[in-house]
Amino acid sequence: MKVQRLTALLALLLGLAVLAFVLAGVPGSGTAPSGAGTRSVVPAERAAPTAPPAPANPSGLPEVKASELPAEARQTLGLITRGGPYPYSRDDVTFGNFERILPRKSSGYYREYTVRTPGESDRGARRIVAGQAGEKYYTADHYNSFRFIIEGK
Repeated sequence: MKVQRLTALLALLLGLAVLAFVLAGVPGSGTAPSGAGTRSVVPAERAAPTAPPAPANPSGLPEVKASELPAEARQTLGLITRGGPYPYSRDDVTFGNFERILPRKSSGYYREYTVRTPGESDRGARRIVAGQAGEKYYTADHYNSFRFIIEGK
């Protein structure tokens, strides 16, 4: 009787050890058993931030690929994706859309960000305006015109 209990206890311990080994190799656990066919897993908190999928152009405005924007605008897009820090105190503030060129949305829907202009002593005229749904617009002429930014291209 004691041998049967001891055998059952050893079988249970062996089963738990196998289960722990198998679970250690589950993707997303942060660890994997060593050996062929394994890959390292980067914890989410260390992974580079990525922008959510860009929405389709909801405005009907002309479009511009992000890769075609000035280098300073691409830098500003990167700051927006990372959540800052922003170089100007007026960055990441509500954009009122008083010109009514962008689609009409509720107050606070849009945020604006400065695109540095080389040679300017102040913020210059270039901005990126971002909507809560992820859409972004570029203006080179201080809100007189906008182009919808196609990100990832």
